[in-house]
Amino acid sequence: MVRIRQHVNPLSPGYEVFRGLRPRLEPGRPVELEVGCADAQFLFERAAVDPDRHYVGVEIREDLVDLVNERARDEGVPVHAVFCQAQLHLPEIFAPASVDRVYVNFPDPWFKRRHHKRRMVDAALAVGLAHVARPGADVFFQSDVWDIALDAMETFERADDAFVNQAGEWTFWRRGNPYGVRSWREANAEATGLPIWRILYRRR
Repeated sequence: MVRIRQHVNPLSPGYEVFRGLRPRLEPGRPVELEVGCADAQFLFERAAVDPDRHYVGVEIREDLVDLVNERARDEGVPVHAVFCQAQLHLPEIFAPASVDRVYVNFPDPWFKRRHHKRRMVDAALAVGLAHVARPGADVFFQSDVWDIALDAMETFERADDAFVNQAGEWTFWRRGNPYGVRSWREANAEATGLPIWRILYRRR
């Protein structure tokens, strides 16, 4: 058994330099990206539904990256995890306008006020996603924490007009998860009756 740390400080100097391994992406094959993929269960489910795409998860916990890639090799599926700090390194991993779909599923809320600066969805992440997402790419966000969802909406609404809210400006997506698979956190939230706040943007 590998003991995985639940939390790491993304602002630690050790994460400033990219030390991960870039995925090998075949030209012309669509790419789906999950930011903060954890065990990448969501991406494995997506790969089972549509195995003709690349599924890349970025994750700051290196042990989880190793476990995801080991599972992907064992199962022979097109899932690849990359160790990185997502707010800093997306342009080092992907070519400009090369990602066809982005998922941000239930990011760590960092509840304490002094830790809010560690939250994943911020202006720097939005800039990185705008750089790597192709025009027309979906950016789908989910959280069961209202403050996190509201912060994410504000981030994308103010991202220099790079993203268009598919439900209308400053409006949450109310049609459920349109992609046919769920992470364990989403399944648990639904099973326990927690509200889930969703936002769907499209790269302009």
